[in-house]
Amino acid sequence: MDGKGATADPQLQHFIEIETQKQRFQQLVHQMTEVCWEKCMDKPGPKLDSRTEVCFVNCVERFIDTSQFILNRLEQTQRSRGSFSGSETMAE
Repeated sequence: MDGKGATADPQLQHFIEIETQKQRFQQLVHQMTEVCWEKCMDKPGPKLDSRTEVCFVNCVERFIDTSQFILNRLEQTQRSRGSFSGSETMAE
C-alpha cells in the first residue's frame, strides 16, 4: 500500500478497522487483567475468597468506568478542537 487510504478497497479498509478494534479490545482486556490481578490477588489458590472476588469486580468496574471517561473526554477535546480549527485540518 502507498499509505493513501482513499485508494484502498472499502471492504479491506472495513476489515482492517474491525481487526484494529479487536486488537485494541484485547490489549485493554490484557491491561485490565494485569492491573486487577496485581491489585487483588494476594496468594493464588484453588478458589477465590469473597474478598478477592469483590476486589476483582470493583477493579474491573472502575477500570471500565475510567476507560470510558477517558474516551469521552478525548472525544470532547477532539470535537472542540475541530470546531475551532476546522479549516486547519489535513487535506481530505
